[in-house]
Amino acid sequence: MLIPVLLFAVGLVLLIKGGDWFVDGATGIARRFRLPELLIGATVVSIGTTLPEVMVSTTSALSGHSQIAYGNAVGSVICNTALIAALTIAVRPTEVDTRTLRTPVAFFFAAAAFYAVVAYTTGEFSRMAGVLLLVFFVVYMVLTVHEMTGGPQTAPQPGEKIQEETSLWRLIFLLAVGAALIAVGADLLVDNGTLIAQALGVPESVIALTLVALGTSLPELTTAITALAKGHSALSLGNIIGANLFNLVLVSGTAVTLSPFHIPENSTLFGINSSLVVDLPVMLLVMLILTVPTLKRGRLTRAQGVTLLAIYTAFCVYQFTMG
Repeated sequence: MLIPVLLFAVGLVLLIKGGDWFVDGATGIARRFRLPELLIGATVVSIGTTLPEVMVSTTSALSGHSQIAYGNAVGSVICNTALIAALTIAVRPTEVDTRTLRTPVAFFFAAAAFYAVVAYTTGEFSRMAGVLLLVFFVVYMVLTVHEMTGGPQTAPQPGEKIQEETSLWRLIFLLAVGAALIAVGADLLVDNGTLIAQALGVPESVIALTLVALGTSLPELTTAITALAKGHSALSLGNIIGANLFNLVLVSGTAVTLSPFHIPENSTLFGINSSLVVDLPVMLLVMLILTVPTLKRGRLTRAQGVTLLAIYTAFCVYQFTMG
């Protein structure tokens, strides 16, 4: 039991460091081509911080552990929103530019509606559903790039050109090594998370919805803490909403396209699969609490953060006592 726990921890560390290096490399390369800062955050950084979820869910689906593939995507949205975003909001509420949030929020709820319809009507995710989720991802990326590249370019700073010329290969190195570390870390996380779940008698879906989801969301947590420390909590919010969208359309879409699976059913509530009664509704609820008041008022409030943290605490308690 000790070895799987240690390897699980090593997998988390590799995911964190790999995600950090990937984001640094990708962001540096994007800035080299004078892409706007907002475009980098909404696309490159969000994709980079979502790579751990992509690798974990894909590896899980291909190895026959669909409970981890499903639970990781849904659990990561819940964790990103009700823990990571909630912490940053509770510590430092801030004004936000609602114009930058409308597109990712609209795409998230459109994808979530499709996700829910498939889950509630069929109880499984077919390869066609996976392809359609990936189509959501492609359309979002195209629209976002089109919108953002029409804005002002990032002005070069004094001495920046020299730094770029000398650091390009280093950025490419960080990008490649980061991706490799993410892949290895994801493999360790899935294999040993499964062994731990079996040893403790805890269903894989519970481990995925809580521990694995938290582990793969650590890059978002790192980004959020960094943004908060620099006074840019609104940027952190944009990254989290983008990452949540990618969890549904890129993470789930990739996993399902490669290996279709049924929604796991470890327990029932009111005679219905508990995942359909608890997990998906909680995912939608926390995103509604995060985004609707923010879009209406143009600011984040401490009450939102505290409410979301309370929901996340209750969700975790439920998973380990009733899941």
